[in-house]
Amino acid sequence: MLGSGAKAAKPSFVSYISPEEPQFKNKIVGENDITLQCVDQIYGVYDEKKKLLTGQLRKYPEKLIIYCKDLRVFNFCLRYTKEEEVKRIVSGIVHHSQTPKLLKRLFLFSYASAAPNNTDGRNQTVMFDTLEDWRGELERTKGNAKYKAVTTNEGYRVSEKLPLYFVVPICVSEESILKYEGKGIPIWCWSCHNGAALLKMSAFPKEQDDITSETQKAFLDGICKTISKPPYELLKMDDLSSSLPSLQDIQTAYTRFKQLFLIDNGTDFWATDVKWFSLLESTNWLEIIRRVLKKAIEVVECLERQHTNVVLIEESATDLCCVISSLVQVMMDSYSRTKSGFQSLIQKEWVVGGHSFLDRCNHLHKSDKEEAPVFLLLLNCVWQLVQQYPPAFEFTETYLTVLSDSLYVPIFSTFFFNSQHQKDTNTSGETLKTQSGPFRFLTVWDWSVQFDPKAQAFLNNPLYAEKPKPDKSQRKTSCFRHQRQLSLPLTQTKSSTKRGFFREETDHLIKNILGKRIGKFINSSEEPPNSFREFYDSWHSKPVDYHGLLLPHIDGPEIKVWAQRYLRWIPEAQLHGGGTIATAAKILDLMEEVQSLQVKMDEEHSQAISGDIHSVSMIRNSARLSSLFPFALLQRQSLKPALPTSTWKDLEVEDDLVKRDDEFVDLSGDMS
Repeated sequence: MLGSGAKAAKPSFVSYISPEEPQFKNKIVGENDITLQCVDQIYGVYDEKKKLLTGQLRKYPEKLIIYCKDLRVFNFCLRYTKEEEVKRIVSGIVHHSQTPKLLKRLFLFSYASAAPNNTDGRNQTVMFDTLEDWRGELERTKGNAKYKAVTTNEGYRVSEKLPLYFVVPICVSEESILKYEGKGIPIWCWSCHNGAALLKMSAFPKEQDDITSETQKAFLDGICKTISKPPYELLKMDDLSSSLPSLQDIQTAYTRFKQLFLIDNGTDFWATDVKWFSLLESTNWLEIIRRVLKKAIEVVECLERQHTNVVLIEESATDLCCVISSLVQVMMDSYSRTKSGFQSLIQKEWVVGGHSFLDRCNHLHKSDKEEAPVFLLLLNCVWQLVQQYPPAFEFTETYLTVLSDSLYVPIFSTFFFNSQHQKDTNTSGETLKTQSGPFRFLTVWDWSVQFDPKAQAFLNNPLYAEKPKPDKSQRKTSCFRHQRQLSLPLTQTKSSTKRGFFREETDHLIKNILGKRIGKFINSSEEPPNSFREFYDSWHSKPVDYHGLLLPHIDGPEIKVWAQRYLRWIPEAQLHGGGTIATAAKILDLMEEVQSLQVKMDEEHSQAISGDIHSVSMIRNSARLSSLFPFALLQRQSLKPALPTSTWKDLEVEDDLVKRDDEFVDLSGDMS
């Protein structure tokens, strides 16, 4: 059934067939629910021919096909439905899911007016919305000796794109930050154990008059000279726009890629199966993932082996900068491979960092030109690491899959704003008054909102090799050396410290004296041609330290398709009793048995039970599992539910859905 107005957060279709209770149930979005933000394209079938539905319709189809952004495909037969009800159904769905919307007409605001207070809150996730959060991150990474958290942007007097608080080198003055609205300022992302740091910088507009260009050039040169002096390390600038695909290329590749998985029926699946690999290669999606991972490894090499600061440059520093900086931290910092650490990383680099989720996900359907799956690209890259090094991650691929689905659930504010400023200005309550007071936006990191404890168990990796706590006595006697450095293989061709330092310092000094343009610092040809390959091969020749540096395999077929996310809705692609879930099922069974034994031991010793292992007895019958689990059970018959005409009588809505405009609805009275 379909609601109306702001309450129409999702079309929900009811089948005549009572489906089996799902094993991995989402409490917000049911099996046959589609949030309006999740609707990708709508097709109508006329005389066995498929046509894209947009705008006003002159003729209504006999069959409706809805393609979703989470790769689900719904087929609905309307042949036996009354003509007036077909018009109401089709026009209503097309109108509410495809036409441009205003931000405050999203269901997000209606839900926030009556959001419950009994949620788990932040779940140890650092939100980076306070000065203390940033100072805590500086202390954790030991970067507080060279960098400082600033309050210059309080009241957004520097830039509406920057967060209220951020970190810059200590030597950067407040006047410099204010001069060009934060552009040209190296903003700190993370510090390596050896003192080298990862920074990002938003570039100046390329088209400028000569006087403005020279002024900006002098400003950039001054900034670079300032942060190139001791105590700072050497500096390398990396313009991502010249070394990585454009956002348009990424969007084009993903659009082609996802078509391989939007399967209407089994016939179409088998028709493409013969040439599937060639079709996959032609999308260029896996090649983009490979290039992004390679760039992240190059940055890791600079930080880890060359002890060089890296400044990532992009027009706004909120797209590819977020991808690369996040990947570098996942590879180098074991904290970012825990669930709370990864969520804190997303908050820091993406949510507070100013990634335009609203535009990139096209939640308002205003401009397809701004749409690009940048955050999804990150999750695909992280998945490559998760499936290559499972014990290194506290979370599972199922966690990444439901995180990608959460992009389109309009009750969480996490992925529905372009910046912290946009969220603050739209949640102040000045323009929209509610009976229950200020808006209470939920964060996606509170997984109890979507899943019960048993379902949440699938988000946690039972094979995670938890980092052992160091013994205090050993810590006092041992020489300090960061654990992440222990996993880095030493290269035989590396020159001595004195010689390398002198040569690099001399080259850097000459560049500063000659006053070359900022682009001259970006010169990968200065490195030996085999530098990357030497670093990459040398690391992979050594045993893996799951709490140290991780480098992904990026050669040939080592870059794979994220099967769980993209194949989970295709019964023909399942492996009966196989896939990663088969291993997970056995492990969870063993965990349940160990827990049972522990309970018996505790009862005998009258000790309190302490632990957070949830029983998952629902998957003991492994014969019913397939690689589609936990999102589906064994292969089911194609389900094409006809919409019962009686359900529309229950709506008690006399006017046409398509004519009713979206409006803000205060739900506080309904949910009290």
